[in-house]
Amino acid sequence: EPISFHSDGRTVHAFFYPPTGAEVGGLDAEQPPLLVMGHGGPTGHSTAALKLSTQYWSSRGVAVVDVNYGGSSGFGRDYRRRLNGQWGIVDVADCVAAAQFLGSSGRVDANRMVIRGGSAGGLTVLRALQVSDRFAAGTSLYGVSDLELLAADTHKFESRYLDGLLGGRYPEAKPIYRERSPIHHTDQLDCPILVLQGDEDKVVPPNQSETIVAAVAKKGLPHAYVLFQGEQHGFRQTANVIRSIELELWFYGKVLGFEPADDIEPPNEAVGF
Repeated sequence: EPISFHSDGRTVHAFFYPPTGAEVGGLDAEQPPLLVMGHGGPTGHSTAALKLSTQYWSSRGVAVVDVNYGGSSGFGRDYRRRLNGQWGIVDVADCVAAAQFLGSSGRVDANRMVIRGGSAGGLTVLRALQVSDRFAAGTSLYGVSDLELLAADTHKFESRYLDGLLGGRYPEAKPIYRERSPIHHTDQLDCPILVLQGDEDKVVPPNQSETIVAAVAKKGLPHAYVLFQGEQHGFRQTANVIRSIELELWFYGKVLGFEPADDIEPPNEAVGF
């Protein structure tokens, strides 16, 4: 279901997927939990095309909102330019606004919301957890936590991509890179986090995930960090794709207080659950 809502006076677009099951339904007088998804890119976009990974959630009683935050392509030049110099601000605000909109609509449980995202979407997740108390937990999949490391380590194809997104070139704009990097605001984290990463990732190397996990562990927050062998930027091996999404369901069950019907082996790397 295409939806639109407002964030800081701007119209934002998203796709909403209510829980759906042919033979099952929700509990009486209970609204479903909400999973907010922020796409990667960050100037890519989400479509309403069939995604079995979305149906995985909606068929298990979890509502999903896939947010095309400001900066997403496909909505015109002005919409795309909203993210210029504003990565880590506009995308975060729009994902939070999506949760607030659906929570106030009565279609989801405003007290049971989580957020997930991969790559650039992982930065959105981490910053959202730091600047908002809307979410009970978050999952970062090979997400960016340190923009300075990204500027130094990323491949040549995206070597100047950050200049426009952050409004300056590194190292001249170093203060902006540090301000937008989740790793420098770990004191603002106070909820459980799941981090999933490929050990051969050249776009966002494992040190991006390891730095945020080390900070979370130091704070004593419940967390799990799972490093998938032989995976690069995005999981492609069937067993790992299955395992990663099952780990998310296990994680959300622990955080939101439900027992998945699926038989899922907890991660050995889990701490504090």
